[in-house]
Amino acid sequence: MNNLFNIQDKVIVVTGAAGALAGSTAKYLLKQGATVVFLDLNQERVDEVVEESKAISQNVDGYACNVLDKAILEDVYEKIMAKHGRVDVLINGAGGNMPGATVGPDQTIFDIKIDDYEKVLDLNIKGSVLPSLVFSKAFVEQKSGCIINFSSMSSTLALTRVMGYSNAKAAIDNFTRWFATEMAIKYGDGIRVNAIAPGFFIGNQNRKLLLNDDGTYTERGQQVIDNTPFRRFGEAEEVHGPIHYLISDAASFVTGTVIAVDGGFSIFSGV
Repeated sequence: MNNLFNIQDKVIVVTGAAGALAGSTAKYLLKQGATVVFLDLNQERVDEVVEESKAISQNVDGYACNVLDKAILEDVYEKIMAKHGRVDVLINGAGGNMPGATVGPDQTIFDIKIDDYEKVLDLNIKGSVLPSLVFSKAFVEQKSGCIINFSSMSSTLALTRVMGYSNAKAAIDNFTRWFATEMAIKYGDGIRVNAIAPGFFIGNQNRKLLLNDDGTYTERGQQVIDNTPFRRFGEAEEVHGPIHYLISDAASFVTGTVIAVDGGFSIFSGV
């Protein structure tokens, strides 16, 4: 039997686990036999997704957790370690955008609200750095562990409007490479850090930006489709395979990478 992709019995912590892509991934990993700990800001939402997930597996747990508060993260870490004894994988799925950190169709860059811009940077980059620092303590003790960060197509391309989000995700790419290097050199080849860069998936945050009420594409949505060789948006389950690969032994010599899951968006010139 080939065990390269076997992730049974791994303890996997997922931040932003009440969100679309991170939540879908957490449930998929449960189906593969992993123990999954759902972390999200709102206790009611955490309880809801944990209860839903029990229909898949009883190896599920959840905690309300602010990824921007190190003391709360450390408290949750201690609870997880006390209950499960180890952490094998951290998926940094928490993130998002705010209207004030974007440049609207009738705005210029001078209309950016710096307070909102700072909040977007904090949520996306600090909200991945802090959990990585906290949960990597387990990896150092175990001499093994894996981190998956969520990057974006906007990290390397100057997508219009989403300046704050783009800046933050560019930092995620750099942090992925930096942390991968640091952990490997200081603590060995058992600790790996990678990221996925999803293309365009329909979620609550971008639905109105990409789709009209009747399901047709908005002008922005049509621009995305025109620049995606697959000529469609991604489905949430299409991030599952790349993440499964990256956390499995099949990727034992893979670290510091950012894998595009984008239907070709990042390679297409538009002509």
